[in-house]
Amino acid sequence: MSLGEYDGLSGLVVLSTCNRTELYASVDDHECGGKALRQFLDDLAQGGDDLDEYLYTYVDDAAIQHLFRVASSLDSLVLGEGQILSQVKEAYAVAREAGTTSTVLNLLFHRAIATGKRVRTETRIAYRSVSVSYAAVELAAASLGGLGGCAALIFGAGKMAELTAEHLRAHGIETIFVANRHIERARRLAERIGGEAIPFDGAMEYATCVDVVVTSTGAPHYVIKAWEARRLMARRQGRKIFLIDIAVPRDVDPDVAGIKGIELYNIDALEAVVDEHLSERQAEAVKAEELVSEEVGSLLERFKYLSFQPLMALLSGRCERIREREIKRVSAKLPELSEDERRQVEHMSRMIVRKILRTPMMKIRASAGTKDEAFYIEAMRALFKLDAIGETGTSEQRHNHYRYAGK
Repeated sequence: MSLGEYDGLSGLVVLSTCNRTELYASVDDHECGGKALRQFLDDLAQGGDDLDEYLYTYVDDAAIQHLFRVASSLDSLVLGEGQILSQVKEAYAVAREAGTTSTVLNLLFHRAIATGKRVRTETRIAYRSVSVSYAAVELAAASLGGLGGCAALIFGAGKMAELTAEHLRAHGIETIFVANRHIERARRLAERIGGEAIPFDGAMEYATCVDVVVTSTGAPHYVIKAWEARRLMARRQGRKIFLIDIAVPRDVDPDVAGIKGIELYNIDALEAVVDEHLSERQAEAVKAEELVSEEVGSLLERFKYLSFQPLMALLSGRCERIREREIKRVSAKLPELSEDERRQVEHMSRMIVRKILRTPMMKIRASAGTKDEAFYIEAMRALFKLDAIGETGTSEQRHNHYRYAGK
């Protein structure tokens, strides 16, 4: 599949994530561009199921607003998640390498990426964790004054146990022991996270020398009973330990929470923390939306002038050619002029052209985005015999050449 096979598309960027595939395109006009995009999707699906029920379309201002919200993680399943901005960057980089971007798309994606960065810098939308495992590790780090050089014991070898282990590693945990009733599963997880597999029976002996214990076994009974925890704290001589129980049903006897030196968070407490963090993110999302609107407005202003650039360049070029031709004619009639006098005449002619063009140029710029925009474009073309995109281009194509659309 090649972009050149689809009439009406001047540029295309494909953004694909775990829950979306979006096509951002610059088109000559909406109708032809929309048909080309739909054909592209049908070819991509290779005659599969009807796609209509899964499609949504944004054009012009709404397309810009949508991409900026996506890059700012305001349209993500997890509000404020950080991966989407990297995915937007990657999608744009791939399109650039493939040569499928356009002037409009280059400007659009540069500003979208900058907006995503600004939102993450100027708001706290990504500050608080909204995953149970990450929130648990953050709490442990806060409770213990950091996890650098600490050790952890993990009961269980499932997905939640692995996620928590990864977060522990990211926070600086030095040693991780993995205990599971099936020792082979413990070994596989230990290998993936750089830990050490230990027998499930007798694993509490290892708890004497660790700082964090994570339980995620799915066992029908308590893995850590209150009497075991009391015996553990006696061996630890009261040294503080942080317990994370993310199992359903619970792995740790609730009475353990009352034992001195033990700080216990179970799944219910952690979900309450996550809900609180999510509320904070939602409050920050209001600020983020304001930043996005500001950036969209700024880009729209730039796009207003972008549609006039080919026309203004042609006008300037035409006037410059006339100026050069007349300078040559005058120079031929006045061969006695010195080099200094010729330079003065050259400079004077440039200033005359610049001053003559100043008023129409300002008028063109002022009409950008107004009801008079199309009138001035056609008037300038007719008066100065200009054509912004070529002899075969229609009036609508000329007007829309630097417009924008997305799907």
